[in-house]
Amino acid sequence: MATLPAFARSNEAPVAIPRPQRDPFGLRSLPYEDVFFYCKRIDNSRLVREPDPKAPNACWSAVGVASVILALLLGVLAPNVASTLSGYRLESLRSEQRQLLDERRTLELQEAELLSPARLDQLAKDQDMVAPSAGQVVHLERGADGAVAMVK
Repeated sequence: MATLPAFARSNEAPVAIPRPQRDPFGLRSLPYEDVFFYCKRIDNSRLVREPDPKAPNACWSAVGVASVILALLLGVLAPNVASTLSGYRLESLRSEQRQLLDERRTLELQEAELLSPARLDQLAKDQDMVAPSAGQVVHLERGADGAVAMVK
């Protein structure tokens, strides 16, 4: 066996490595139990931040990009919103038209009740009005010049 490693070629018996006996009632160790984190307080109050000369340009370019995106978004959504608002307005106008037609029918019914001949006769009787006799009615004839009034 020429390919075996040198430690396996020996004729000696393998030596068993002794393992420490574990407590059968002991808990397993937690991962990273032996690592200790210490939080050190750092005071940066004395530091002065240097202004970045490229920061304003980056800020204005971000504002510009956001404005362009907002304008495109408004351009896409504005017709849809306008159509929806027009639909609401149209429906409110139809509702108002129905309401006005109902009110008109009610008013026409009231007018018909007020102008009915039976009611007018009752009002005339209540106010002691009588129909004129034949001699009390004067019919005017049109003159040649189209005048209707009588000249005495």
